[in-house]
Amino acid sequence: MKVLNSLKSAKKRHRDCRVVRRKGRVYVINKTNPRFKARQG
Repeated sequence: MKVLNSLKSAKKRHRDCRVVRRKGRVYVINKTNPRFKARQG
């Protein structure tokens, strides 16, 4: 999982990426390809 300042670039890596907020942190998750993950905050 990458820790990034901006999640916009991580969202563009794959078309199935979703931005999700959990416990005050922002995550990019991908159900079809689980290696595209990122966290901010």
